[in-house]
Formats: sequence, structure tokens, C-alpha cells
Amino acid sequence: MDAILFVGHGSKDEAGNEEIREMVKVVSEKLSSYLVETCFLEFVKPTIAQGIAQCIAKGATRVAIVPITLFSAGHAKIHIPAEIDEARVNYPDIQFVYGRPIGVHEQVLQILSSRLESVKPSNDWADELQNEDTAILIVGRGSSDADANSDLFKISRLFWEKMKFKWVETAFIGVTAPLIDEGVERCLKLGARKVIILPYFLFTGVLIKRMEQMLESYKEQYPDSEFALADYFGFHPLLQHILRERALEAMLGEAKMNCDMCQYRTAAMEHIDHHHHHDDDDHHHGHGHHHDHDHHDHDHNHDHDHNHDHHDHDHHHDHDHEHEHEHEHEHEHEHEHSHDKTVAGKSASVSS
Repeated sequence: MDAILFVGHGSKDEAGNEEIREMVKVVSEKLSSYLVETCFLEFVKPTIAQGIAQCIAKGATRVAIVPITLFSAGHAKIHIPAEIDEARVNYPDIQFVYGRPIGVHEQVLQILSSRLESVKPSNDWADELQNEDTAILIVGRGSSDADANSDLFKISRLFWEKMKFKWVETAFIGVTAPLIDEGVERCLKLGARKVIILPYFLFTGVLIKRMEQMLESYKEQYPDSEFALADYFGFHPLLQHILRERALEAMLGEAKMNCDMCQYRTAAMEHIDHHHHHDDDDHHHGHGHHHDHDHHDHDHNHDHDHNHDHHDHDHHHDHDHEHEHEHEHEHEHEHEHSHDKTVAGKSASVSS
């Protein structure tokens, strides 16, 4: 029997965990040929090890582990593959395959577009002239993995190309710069009178509720400006489609993420104290693991390119603008990027 084990992040907010369970339940209805189970990386059970054990106890001889994560950061590159390695030792007769995260996906851009409608009906932003004073601030979780952070900037750029907004900016709620406060300030300095905060989050949780509180503080801090918070991804039909797609490509051997075979991952593991936050000790494996780790240097060949050759695009508009980005990262180095170019009456942060 083939089993698909979806791996949610897990949250201290039970409402977020329940949304993951409900999402998997809906997706499983379109995966009726497979046994489908849910587990979590941290904060809630079942753990990945427990989820694998459940699949095998129900008769699975092949298990596809599919992360419900947006980008390929430490969880997808390090923690989940480590659990799979351990499972292969514990269950040598069982075949394990590893799916890939959602990643940079065209349908994610469609989800973002539809979530804007929660604060601004589509007929209001179809006309570019009506959006001259509006900035979209896409806010992600933030990671110590530069590759994952750069993917959010790529999403923002692609969204800017797709939409008729003058500004699409990027920020994070933690871990790395620019933080959401900096993102809001940047939007206002660029000239925006209205800022729509667009959460790049799958489900509700502590951070979504924190953003709701921050929204009210921005309204008080900048009384002459308008702020709105759009919906997170939630139970969007396209998200259901993407997760089903990721599960099937893993089962069919088409998953392109190669971290399971990465020659650098084993070396990286030696430098990472690897501990998942669950409520008791039955998940500790002799190599404690935790997720707040220092970033490690290794390359992963993904199906997207990370080149930084900037080429000019001819947009037939009249606006000149500058991009100036100054980032301080926790890796004790600074990056300063300045791109001067004429673009189609719109702007987007493209630093990584």
C-alpha cells in the first residue's frame, strides 16, 4: 500500500493546526487511491516519526513525505530529510520518497490576487490609475535561509509584473530584514497613501494574529494613511490543487527537490543541533534537534535559477524611480543594492 504523509509546520495556536488537518482531509478526497495521514514538525502531535509509524501500522510499504511549506528552508532541506534518514534505518523494508515544498508557483500568484479581493474588489484595482497611491506589502515569515528569503522577493517581483499596482514591496515578520515595520515605512516614503499588507502565510496562527494587532498600531502611528490586512491563503482551491500536485509527483517519482541526495546535507547536520518542540520526550532520538539554527553553507540544485543578472524591461510608461535596498542580516554582513532604471510606472523590491 502507498501512503502520503503530509507534514504541517505546527503552531502554538490550535486553530492553525486544525486548519492544516482540515486541508489535508479535503485534499485526501482527491487522493482516494492512497492512504493519507497528517503530522507536524513541532508544537503538536503526531510528530513525523509518529506519522510514519501510523502509515506503516496501517499497511503502507511505500511512504511519500510531503511538506506543507511555502519555501525550501531549513525544515525542508535539513529537518524532514533527517527524519526520513532515521525512518530508513528503523524500517529498512519500507520505501520512502520525499516531495517538495510549494515553492515559486504560478498558481500562488493567483491565490495572492484573489486574497487582495478581501480588502479591495478586483474591479477597483483593474485600472492602474486607481492604484497610483496604493502599495502592496507582501509579508513572509522570514528565515535564516537566504535562498528561501530570496524566493519571497522573487514572488513579489512576479506579482508586480502581473498586477497593476505601482508598488509591490517585501518584508518579513521576523528573523531577517526588512521587517514589516521597515516595509510599511518604505511604502509610505515611496509615496503610498494606502498600504495593503498581504500575508504570505498558509494558515492562521500566532503570527497572523500578531499582524492583526500591528495593523491597528499602524493606523494610530500614521493617521493620514490607510492600512488594510488581506487574508492568508487558507482553504483556497488552488492551494488544494498544488498540494495534491506535490503529493502525486512524489508518488510518481517526479519530485525535483534533491536535498534528500544532497552531498552537503550530512555535513550540515553535524553543525546543527536538531530538536523539535513537542510536549514530551518520546520524540528525542539521541541527536536532539531544534529549528532555531545557525545557517549552514551548502548548495541545493532546485528547479529555479538564482542568477542575479539584471536585464532591462521596456514598459511603456513615464515614471522614473530608483531602487535602494539596504539589508542587515544575522550573518554579520551587510548588503547594499542600488538599481537605477526606468520602469513602467511601477516598482518592486528585487534585492535578495
